[in-house]
Amino acid sequence: MNALALHLVLAASIGIAATAFMDLSALARRRLFGTPLADYALIGRWLAHMRHGRFHHAAIAHAAPVRGERALGWAAHYLIGVAFAGLLLGMAGTDWARTPTVMPAIAVGLGSVAAPFLLMQPGMGAGIAASRTPNPAAARRRSLATHALFGVGLYLAALAASVLVR
Repeated sequence: MNALALHLVLAASIGIAATAFMDLSALARRRLFGTPLADYALIGRWLAHMRHGRFHHAAIAHAAPVRGERALGWAAHYLIGVAFAGLLLGMAGTDWARTPTVMPAIAVGLGSVAAPFLLMQPGMGAGIAASRTPNPAAARRRSLATHALFGVGLYLAALAASVLVR
């Protein structure tokens, strides 16, 4: 397998598995602590409105619903996970996937919180780093915890993939 194909296969498998780990962790946090789940339909709605030139909303929940928004939101969620796994592999190298270490994965996981803080939340009407939400500190803690868990998922997925890459 050539280097590009290996990078793409690893990015897809690690990104999908890490995102699934993050989602399962969110379900566990909801069950144990009552932590609310993200509504990926709203992300799909936000993305769907972009095709009409609308990139910012006062409150995405009040924007007109779009057919297929839930599926679009979930697909985007997993594609973003794959993109961040690709970024990790681009920075650490595909050799990292042969013998993964935890720090690069955690760093990318925590760094990925910049996407919701600086792009998604402001675009959806929540403000930079959830500053316009009823409890910004709680929203920030949830985002940081979720993205730290994504980093753990990146590491665990790379450990599983390392068996195939060696």
